[in-house]
Amino acid sequence: MQELYPKQKIAIIKYARNGSSIDSIGTANFGAWEPDFRGGMGLNQYDYFLKTVDSAMAVKDINGDGVEDALIPSGIIWMQGESDADKTELIATQYYANLKRLMELMQAAFRNNDLPIVIGKISDSGDDADGKVWGFGELVQYGQEKFAATESNVSIIRSTSSYKYTDEYHYKSDGYIDLGKEFAKAIFLLNNKNKIK
Repeated sequence: MQELYPKQKIAIIKYARNGSSIDSIGTANFGAWEPDFRGGMGLNQYDYFLKTVDSAMAVKDINGDGVEDALIPSGIIWMQGESDADKTELIATQYYANLKRLMELMQAAFRNNDLPIVIGKISDSGDDADGKVWGFGELVQYGQEKFAATESNVSIIRSTSSYKYTDEYHYKSDGYIDLGKEFAKAIFLLNNKNKIK
């Protein structure tokens, strides 16, 4: 990102919860992003996301130099979907609608309904007896592709299909490094598409 934005200071607001689904029916032990979900301690991953964003945006002097800084959000990066792909066909089928609603709420949290969004397309190691770790992965992939094709200012990273795995769930390090580079390039292109025309 620094190579793409050489004269700018970059701040990354990160919130993630491994294993979490968007759909509250698929929450298992990891929580759900569904804003109306009240499992666990009465909060959901979306509430924790909002707290994280609010805390980050409340810092006025990020680098401590005595000068107030302005955080200008430039995009949302989203890599998720496996936990919506391994439960039921219904949950996987609803992925597009759930993703659309959640991304709209995230954009609203940053007060920018056209904030660029880049999503990583889930892939499958195939390391399971039936050859599929995510039983309904194709349905979630379809929802991700539909979201990228039908929503404005959205891009999808497909290089995940070529990544190697350390186990049935996790990419090898070079895959994660490539994914980060692809996310950075996609955010850059979405933010500069109007300037390039």
